Amino acid sequence: MGALGTVSANNLCRSGVGHIRMVDRDYVELTNLQRQILYTEDDARQSLPKAIAAYHHLSEVNSEITLEPVIADVNPSNIEGLVSGVDLVLDATDNWETRFLMNEICHKHNIPWIYGAALGGEGMTMNILPEDDKPCLRCFMGGAMPPPSHSCSTFGVLNMITNAIASIQAAEAIKVLTGSGSVRAELLSVDLWANSIAAIEIKKNDDCPVCVHNQYEYFGKIGGAYTTSLCGNNSVQVVPSSPAKADFRALAEKLKAVGTVRFGEYTLVFSDDKYEITLFLDGRAIIKNAIDGNNAKSIYTEYIGL
Repeated sequence: MGALGTVSANNLCRSGVGHIRMVDRDYVELTNLQRQILYTEDDARQSLPKAIAAYHHLSEVNSEITLEPVIADVNPSNIEGLVSGVDLVLDATDNWETRFLMNEICHKHNIPWIYGAALGGEGMTMNILPEDDKPCLRCFMGGAMPPPSHSCSTFGVLNMITNAIASIQAAEAIKVLTGSGSVRAELLSVDLWANSIAAIEIKKNDDCPVCVHNQYEYFGKIGGAYTTSLCGNNSVQVVPSSPAKADFRALAEKLKAVGTVRFGEYTLVFSDDKYEITLFLDGRAIIKNAIDGNNAKSIYTEYIGL
């Protein structure tokens, strides 16, 4: 429910799609407002989870559909439940590992999904359909995760390109859901800054590990505690090995001696002179100014210790 997700959800809600499940692990910050169209400064002041803020705003747009907000980090342990019962998945993520995971679970359950990405003034999108002669994401990307390069943290993104790519994704979603014969077959690449649009044919890889050999490298990953650097806000997410219901009131009482703390229905926010920790009810935390994953785990253990 970031730059791509807010546009897609808004378009699909207003189009009357009957059930929209919105999944996001993050909370609203002022820096999001440049491109994430559903949120307000008040959402940022409250540190509202993005899924909840989106639900509040879209509920006032169309009361005749079902909106299902889910505050969660998408990972191998929960993705099967997150796609359960859906007819289509829209990619609005910011990392390849989640996309590769999405590609595998959608192939396993024969669910169409729509890839989308944007950076700077460029973006691309591709419909990935569960048909024997159609390519999947691994056919397009090859056998390995792309090496780290630019990210929205270091390079930025033009809000017009995220609007454009997400609107194209939503239009293709409507085609898929209504059984249209006009679903695009090619990958579409758009560069608003350089004034270029290209449709690129992606051929199926006859030796693809996913859509030919049914090998699921990412869905098969063993669970456990892990950390993830988040795009755009100098933060590291810490996910405990198993969900643990956080007692915000008890933690606030403990933490007020070493910093400032506030909590609401969905998050607890603690800060001292160096770090800011946003804790969710499931025990996940997003830690600002952590140097790396190991540092984030140490901070989590010291202050939260669930």
